[in-house]
Formats: sequence, C-alpha cells, structure tokens
Amino acid sequence: MSTEARKPPPQFALKLKRALGGRAGWGGFAVQVAFAAVLAWIAYEIVANARANLESQRIASGFGFLQNTAGFDVSQSLIPYTGSDTYTRVFLVGLLNTLLVSVIGVFFATVIGFIVALCRLSPNWLLSRIGGIYVELVRNLPLLFQILFWYLAVLAALPGPRQSISLFGAFFLNNRGLVIPRPIAEAGLDPFLVALAVGIVASLVLRVYSRRALFQRGQLIRIWPYVLGLLVGLPLVTLLVFGVPITFELPQLKGFNFAGGSRVIPEFVALTVALSTYTAAFIAEIVRAGILSVHRGQMEAGSSLGLSRGATLRLIVVPQAMRVIVPPLTNQYLNLTKNSSLAVAIGYPDLVSVFAGTTLSQTGQAIEIIAITMGVYLLLSLITSAIMSVYGWRINRSLAA
Repeated sequence: MSTEARKPPPQFALKLKRALGGRAGWGGFAVQVAFAAVLAWIAYEIVANARANLESQRIASGFGFLQNTAGFDVSQSLIPYTGSDTYTRVFLVGLLNTLLVSVIGVFFATVIGFIVALCRLSPNWLLSRIGGIYVELVRNLPLLFQILFWYLAVLAALPGPRQSISLFGAFFLNNRGLVIPRPIAEAGLDPFLVALAVGIVASLVLRVYSRRALFQRGQLIRIWPYVLGLLVGLPLVTLLVFGVPITFELPQLKGFNFAGGSRVIPEFVALTVALSTYTAAFIAEIVRAGILSVHRGQMEAGSSLGLSRGATLRLIVVPQAMRVIVPPLTNQYLNLTKNSSLAVAIGYPDLVSVFAGTTLSQTGQAIEIIAITMGVYLLLSLITSAIMSVYGWRINRSLAA
C-alpha cells in the first residue's frame, strides 16, 4: 500500500485538528487558572506568615517609623543632616549619596571606556597592547576585591593628616580623604551662571548647524573659535562687571586635622574609582565591537574627503556604531548603579548602608525598608533604561533620515 493511500483525507484531518485544538485550548486555560490560584495561595501564606512573625516579636508594621528620630550620624551628606533628624531624612541622604556615586561613576566609566576602546583599535602596537592588558586584567577581577584594594591597599596606606601630600598648598591628600578648598557663593554668581548657560546653549546650536552644513552641503565649518568665545568670553564679561562669582575657603592644618575647606571621604573615592575602572573595561569592549561593526569603507570614505582619522571616527564611524553600542551600554549603566550597593563593604553611606543597614537594624522594619530599597533601585533602573531608549531612538531616526 502506497504512502499516499495511508494519509487520512484532508477533511478528516481538518476536523481532527479542530477537535483537538478546542480541547487543548480549554485545557490550557484551566492550567493557567490553576497556576494563578497556586501563586495567589503562596502569596497569601507568605503575607500571613510575615504578619504572624511580626506580631510574635511585637514589631509594628507600616511606615510610621519614617517619622521617628534616627539618632546616628552620617559621614557624608549632600543636604543638611544631624542625628536628630528623622529616618525619612536618612533615606534622602542615602539616596543622594547613591545617585552621586552612580552619576559620577557612569561619566568616568564612559570616558575611560571610549579611550581604552580607541587604544585597542589604534594602529600603534604599544597603545593596543596597553588597552588589551587593561581590559583583561580589570574585568577578570571581582569588583568587591577592587573596591577593597583601592580602599585598604591604596588610600589607607597614605600618610596621616600632618604628613599629607600637598598640591599647590590648597589640596591635601591623606588617609582621611582629600581635603579641598570650599567654594563660597558671592553676589556675581547668578549672572555668571546665566552667562555660562547661554554660552552652552549657543555652542550646542552652533554644533548642530555645523553638522548639518557638513552632511547636507559638504561644507566644513570650524566653530571652535566661536565656542571658545561663548564659553569663556561671556562668563569673563560678567566677572568683570559683577565681580568674582565665588571665593574659596582654604583648609588649614590645626592640631591633628584640617580646619576649613571640604573633605572628600576615602570611601567615596575608593568606590568611585573601582566602579569607574571596572565598568570601563566592559564598556571598552562594547565600543570596540560597535566600531568594528561599521564597514571599513566608511574610514576610507572619510579619508577620501580629507578628514583626519580622529574626525572620521567622530563624525562618521562612531555615530553609526552607536546603534550597536547603546543597548549593551545601557546594561552596563544599570550594573554600575546596582553595584554601588557594594559600598556597604567599606562603609560608604549609600542607600543600602544607612537605610537598609543601620535603619533596619534599629527599627526592625525589614519588610517596609527592603521593599522601599528595592523599589528605589527598580525606579532608577527604569529611568536609566527610558533615557537610553530615547537616546537610541533619536540615533536610529537621525541615521534613517
């Protein structure tokens, strides 16, 4: 009997498929309902168990503890804070410290990553090898180890305040941190900032105009003299008219420590350096892969137009490579922000250290504090992803045009 004779008639196969599909559809719906019911039961048991444990330990639930007095100091605060402030103030202090180290770390990691990537792609043998060694060495060591290295092996080994390393008699580096002059605002600060903002906006407008002239008419316009005049000339005029915008209070050694000035704590320096250099190693490989994804003919086209290698990379290659670079670059920004929670290992007062650490140990409000901390990190990640998504969308739109 032939194979074709064994096949069921088309109408029979169609009816069988409909019958089985209908049963499978109802069966799949029943399975989903049962799975949802199981999840709801598990969530109910977790909440009930947590309530029972809290009642047995006589721990009040809710967020009323946020209005209680904290009663402890914080080594670094970007806003006024004393031990008599509430736990809400502690939360804000930790959040701002986390944002500070994250933003500064993202900036320096991006700059270092791009520089290392260009070194790896350089035709210079020495620069290429240095970039490769940096990437292979830094990215293969645990981040926690690098944080402890900078904090214990580098900064803690510095001399004491009386033997500080001095720079120009105004900056002092010792094992207690970096002591720098403290800026004090004067009457001419507001006009100076307005002039600086106008110069930045006008410089950005000139940059957009020059890029359009280059890509639409092939006209290369040198705007750096105008940008220099806007960014330096305008603020200088306000300085001459309204006076000095800020003065500086110099630190002075008195006894065994410095008086005056501002101090950058060593925990912040160690965490920022470790996060920046560690993340930069991964960003360097992302940028290198993005640049290599652009066809080599683009470099040759730039050379044929008379552009230097740096101008070709900046104007032609890197803008096209950003489509490939942005998605994994976003992941590295998210990792850096979340990795800042390792600050608890060296005592930097970030959100995890002062809120999910000290505040939790004092109040015992584990569920509320952990939920708030998780929500903050989730919100920061979502905001970062949204900003990078908008940036990637603009890049794709500009290249498509």
